[in-house]
Amino acid sequence: MIDLKEFEVWMITGSQHLYGEETLKQVDEHSKEIAAYLNDAAAIPVRVIFKPVVKTPDEIYNIIVQANAESKCIGLITWMHTFSPAKMWINGLSILNKPLLHLHTQYNQAIPWSSIDMDFMNLNQSAHGDREFGFMCTRMKVRRKVVVGHWKNPEVLNKIGVWTRVASALEDSRGGKIARIADNMREVAVTDGDKVEAQMRFGYSVNGYGIGDVVKFVNEVSDSEVAALLKVYEETYELSKSLLADGAQRASLEDSAKIEIGLRAFLESGNFKGFTDSFEVLHGMKQLPGIATQRLMADGYGFGGEGDWKTSALVRAMKVMAVGLEGGNSFMEDYTYHFQPGADRILGSHMLEICPSIAKGTVKCEVHPLSIGGKEDPARLVFNVGAGDAINASMIDMGDRFRLLVNEVEAVEIPEELPKLPVARVLWDPKPNLSTATTAWILAGGAHHTCYSQNLSTEYMEDFADMLDIELVTIDADTKISRFKNDLKLNEAYYKFNR
Repeated sequence: MIDLKEFEVWMITGSQHLYGEETLKQVDEHSKEIAAYLNDAAAIPVRVIFKPVVKTPDEIYNIIVQANAESKCIGLITWMHTFSPAKMWINGLSILNKPLLHLHTQYNQAIPWSSIDMDFMNLNQSAHGDREFGFMCTRMKVRRKVVVGHWKNPEVLNKIGVWTRVASALEDSRGGKIARIADNMREVAVTDGDKVEAQMRFGYSVNGYGIGDVVKFVNEVSDSEVAALLKVYEETYELSKSLLADGAQRASLEDSAKIEIGLRAFLESGNFKGFTDSFEVLHGMKQLPGIATQRLMADGYGFGGEGDWKTSALVRAMKVMAVGLEGGNSFMEDYTYHFQPGADRILGSHMLEICPSIAKGTVKCEVHPLSIGGKEDPARLVFNVGAGDAINASMIDMGDRFRLLVNEVEAVEIPEELPKLPVARVLWDPKPNLSTATTAWILAGGAHHTCYSQNLSTEYMEDFADMLDIELVTIDADTKISRFKNDLKLNEAYYKFNR
């Protein structure tokens, strides 16, 4: 569903005519070689396109005009091989509307001690050429990521790869559509927000649709379509005995399959990239979509429960960032605590809707009553989530700005069986500990809905916040509550002044 190879970043190298044709020819050749190397690097999932070296204000302006207009171009990588007087960049940078990565590198990895001469020095001037460019970006308040190191260094390649993944998510968000099926859960505050401001900031639109809009598609599903999907369920998951062909609850699974097919058709018809629903408003639908939502998320759709469109959009963005990486991303909720001295932990789950991309081991398909909502018993996928580093990210509307809140966590193996809890679940230690992390989360106004990611780090969220010019608040192993409070106060002052 998501192919990052559809996107490209342009590598633009700066120089000037002062150096003469021979030097500029070498600059061009070196730049072409570096761009080709980046394009072939496994860590960088998008195409890296070489662009001829720019040497004048007009060349710089024109290439940025082209980049702005090219829908496949999601960002620019700039590098000053030689000195490139930065006033030449002012007009171009003033109109740039794509993300920018400043690669501070040089063609040679080491100084050639025995042969270095002034010709070499004139050619390889990025050490001060990039400083000139950096000054102009800072003076013009151009948001960008700076990556320092040799272009073959795996760490450098990884940092560029992170940036390209985030730029891909930003491009995916622009013009994206989130379907808010029904409305927000009544009287809930944090899941709502300013949809107009969100579209201005993130690029995606959020519009409401009635349950009847989905039910129409559900009612058009044929018996043969249901039979085909049931076969997929049987081949993919471990079905409980009651869900097999002659089982007592087979009809419930058939209804779930019908809902999945209809909901998928609705989303495809409107070219939506994410959706929400609410168990309070399900008129005409037999069940709350359980397995349907789980499988749609596994295919790349964003989702937010109870009308939470901000989380739906964040889940979609994080899924785009993570395409091709091991592990998964899922809608999540902090559900209940395990208070045990020295081993305080959080059990994350939801009524139904946890994405199987984060599952470890057997994924079971079961039907059980849902003790909320007053509908028929829905089918759902039941599994545990394995151990490992992860992050929980939440997007919240602070009224005058959006805040992206991130907690680094470590998931642990669930130590005991949970025979009476038929939902997907994950157990984690929040960093630095439950007390500090939860105190900080609450002080920051963090939502109870998050996107839980096994394959993204805080660096992705930092790049995301930088590109969007939104607030980022992190809770990690170094978090201290007194300093955290001060950081929130400083952020408050900064955003009031900056706006």
